[in-house]
Formats: sequence, C-alpha cells, structure tokens
Amino acid sequence: MFIMWFANFFVAASATMVLPFLSLFIDTLGNYSDAFVQRSSGIVFGVTFLSAFFMSPIWGRIGDRYGYKPILLLTGTGIATSILLMSFVTSVGQLFFLRLFMGIVTGFIPTSIALISAQTDKKIAGRTLGTLQTGTVSGGLLGPLMGGLLADAFGFTYTFFITAAVIYFAVFLVAVGIHEKKKSKSEKEKTYTRKEVLHFIFHNPMLLTVMFLSVFTQAALFSVQPLLALYVEQLTRAENVALLAGLAFSATGFGNLLASRNWGKLGDKIGYEKVMTILMLLCAILFIPQALVTELWQLVLFRFLFGMAVGGMIPCMTAYIRSIAPQSMQGEVLGYNVSFRFLGNVAGPLMGGVIAGFYGISAVFYVTSFIFLICGLVMFYSVKHSNENAKESSAA
Repeated sequence: MFIMWFANFFVAASATMVLPFLSLFIDTLGNYSDAFVQRSSGIVFGVTFLSAFFMSPIWGRIGDRYGYKPILLLTGTGIATSILLMSFVTSVGQLFFLRLFMGIVTGFIPTSIALISAQTDKKIAGRTLGTLQTGTVSGGLLGPLMGGLLADAFGFTYTFFITAAVIYFAVFLVAVGIHEKKKSKSEKEKTYTRKEVLHFIFHNPMLLTVMFLSVFTQAALFSVQPLLALYVEQLTRAENVALLAGLAFSATGFGNLLASRNWGKLGDKIGYEKVMTILMLLCAILFIPQALVTELWQLVLFRFLFGMAVGGMIPCMTAYIRSIAPQSMQGEVLGYNVSFRFLGNVAGPLMGGVIAGFYGISAVFYVTSFIFLICGLVMFYSVKHSNENAKESSAA
C-alpha cells in the first residue's frame, strides 16, 4: 500500500505541478505576446486531462484482461519520459504534444485503484481505498506548491528532471515491490465487451449518478484553482504571494490527508452513498465562508476544513463502484469514472475564469457552493429512491 500511495501521489502531482510556472516557461520559449502566453498556457495545461479523459477506460480494459501491474509499469514509464523530455522542448508545439502524450499514458491511477481494489476485502474497501486516494488527491492538490518551490529553487529544466526521476523511482518500486495475485481460470474466462460494460453502467441508475456527479464535484474542486493567487493577493499585502497562494491551496490537501481514511471507514459501515451525500452538503456549506473572508488565515482555515470534507468523496465513489461492479470489469468502470473526473478538471478552471471575469472571484465560491448543494440533493434523492426500490423488491 505504501508503494502505491507514494507512486499515486507523484503521478497525480506531476499533472498539476507545472501550473504555477507554465506561463513563465512558455514565455521563455519565444518572443510571445501576453495574450498568446495566457491562451497557450490554458490549452497546454488542459490537453493532458482531455486526452486522459478518452484513454483512462481503455487502460482499465487492458488491465482487466492482461493484469494491472504491466499497465502500471508501462504508463508510469510513459509519464516519467514525457516529463523528462519537457526539459528539452524549444517550442510551444513540442510542449503541447508532450502534454498530450502524458495524458494518453495517464492510466496509472485508475489501474492502481483497480489493482488494490481487486485484492482488497469488500468489508474494508472504503478504508483501504480511502488511504490510497489520499495519495492521488493530495498529489493533485499539492502539485502546484511542489512545482512552484522546485522551479524557484532549481529552475524549470531541473524541475522536470527531478519530477521525472521521482516517478521513475516510483515505477521501480512498483516493479520490485508489488506482487499481483493471479486470476483464477474462471475469472479469466469471464470477460465483458465494451458494449456490455456500458450497458451495465447505463442500466444502474445509482452508478450513473455517481459517475456524472464526479464531473461536477471535480469541476467545483478545481474552479478556484487558477484564481487563488489573485484572491490571496486581495487579502494580503505580502510580497511572496505565490508562496502564500500555494499554502492556501495546499491546506485543502492537508485536510484531505487527515480525513479521507476515516470517511472511507464510515462508508464501510453505513454505506458509501450516504457518506457521499453528507460530504457534498458539507462542501456546499464550507465554500460560502471562503467568499466572505477578510484575512488570509481565515481562507487557509476554511480551505483546510473543506479539504477534510472533500477528501472522502473520491474513496467513497471508488469503493461504491468496487462494491457493485463485477471484478473482471472493475478496471474499465473505474477508468470511465476517472475520465469523468478529468473532464471536471478541465471544465472547473474554465468555469471559474468565466464567472470571475464577469462577476468577480467571490462569485466563483458562491456558484461552486451551489453546485455542491445540487449534487448533494441529487445524491440524496437517488439514495432515497434506491432504498424505496429495494424495499419494494424485497416485499414482492
């Protein structure tokens, strides 16, 4: 578990750690206008998640058929290599294609989830996956802070070198330290076509609801990401705004680290759907004060509390999928769920930027709170409707 946590943390961080200096790095590649740099930064950053959106289910499907460990080694090596080559780029086009390739090989995280899920008892799935997901989510949240610190300390080129080296090391640990249990002959024979997997998803209302809500929760989570530095600048007169913005953003990750495992344990006991409903409503409540703060410490505090709430969302979603999907299609179903999350990663910053441009940064927090509220109410209705159907079926 430690090896997979470490690997997931750095793989997830690698997707977002270029965010603090991406525009600065692009600016060093040529004599470009500010508008071109800003536009290119958004495209180059988002293309990774866009290509990952299409590829995650495919990697999951391959893992279901041929084993998860080979896919971990292949995708992990691909991610590390793409990051290493970024240190040699001389044009925005080259950087774009490397970020595109990085998204294509970003099947590492859903495959690692499927691997751990397949070898974990269902009774403790929430707790175990909650622990694993602290690495994934915290890596994504702490990535910008790590990237900013490395870029300031070593420069852009060495930041790519260091990041690639760490991921290569994580791949090596997976190669020597992870032993995948072989499937029995009966499990190998039971395979599903892509059509059958999609039929399973679309004919399971609760599962479909959970997967669609993944888009909105991720979009809400990332809506303020590109705006946090500007918001921090409004709250403080300090010169080191970038570092303070990283602190405010990373507070969410620290809250996530503390609470994810416990939310997963609660889901094991009372049901993952119920915990997801509670968490979405909590997130709706905790986003509003972030729009009303007048001091930086207040923002950091509420970001931390928000992190404690949102930290249980993904492990509960994953554990729920684990509990209802047949084992031989879990990798592909989890891949679709990760694809929805990646789509939210792209939509969130775009949504936040548009809202802030028209109504100010504070409005982003209110809209995000509303999104979480709607998601919570939809989840509450779905759980209630599902329970009623179960009672009717048992009565009949």
